[in-house]
Amino acid sequence: MSRIHEALKKAEEERAAAQAGQPRMVEQGVAVEGSPAMPSFTTPFTFDMLLARCAQCNWSPDRRTMLFFNAEEHLAGTEEFRTLRSRLYQIREKQPLKKVLVTSSLPKEGKSFVAANLAQVIARQHGRRVLLIDADLRAPRLHQLLGTSAGPGLADYLSGQADEFAVMQRGLMENLFFIPSGRAVSSPAELVANGRLKALLSRLEPLFDWIIIDSPPAVPVSDASLMADYCDGVLMVVRSNATPFDVAQKARQEFREERLIGVVLNGIDARSPAYSYYYKAYGKPDGKAGVQR
Repeated sequence: MSRIHEALKKAEEERAAAQAGQPRMVEQGVAVEGSPAMPSFTTPFTFDMLLARCAQCNWSPDRRTMLFFNAEEHLAGTEEFRTLRSRLYQIREKQPLKKVLVTSSLPKEGKSFVAANLAQVIARQHGRRVLLIDADLRAPRLHQLLGTSAGPGLADYLSGQADEFAVMQRGLMENLFFIPSGRAVSSPAELVANGRLKALLSRLEPLFDWIIIDSPPAVPVSDASLMADYCDGVLMVVRSNATPFDVAQKARQEFREERLIGVVLNGIDARSPAYSYYYKAYGKPDGKAGVQR
């Protein structure tokens, strides 16, 4: 029995020695081996500091889909985004709302298009600072829509390879800032859950009027539901005549009821009365200004 005891003790010592050099991150009382160290924010963080250190990039946006980079003020869809912006401000009067997650049930429903144009239409307002984050680490598109580089970006920050200044950029539109997805990673969900995203949002929230986050679709992967816990509200995008009703219902169940603030119906036939894009805001349980739940 003593030999067995000695063997077990030796194995435990070897395991402890092997782990001694690995960083450990503790979140909600759980130690996660191999996670990047949590950032240490010891210096004040101001908007002037951000302007001085944030990269100024020459964006080449896709003007067919990035509606508010065009000189024309009345392109199809622009008025719908202005209405969406107004509704979000109405919701903000009733509840805290700054960090908005934009997601969908399935890929190719238009969530990145909605997130990017929503960020643009808010930034067009005088003095409104907006941060747009591409948190779809599996199939990022925002850097393509904006015509800029994909990195360094969010994945680099979450893995501890870059700080918040290195991953943020600004381009043509004043007061619109962007964090791209960054390098490709093998385990996006683990990065999202390691605590650094929550820390980043807390760090940046005081500097912006709105933070718009484009997440992966909610049904195939768990990333969106994890990110929703760090946000004030979730905006769901569904595609007209494409998103199956039961799939949309399943996506909705991934989020707590109080997190859902609205749904954007994307891709309506331009010949229909409610052309281009339309949405309804979810109401409170009293049924005011809401859709049937």
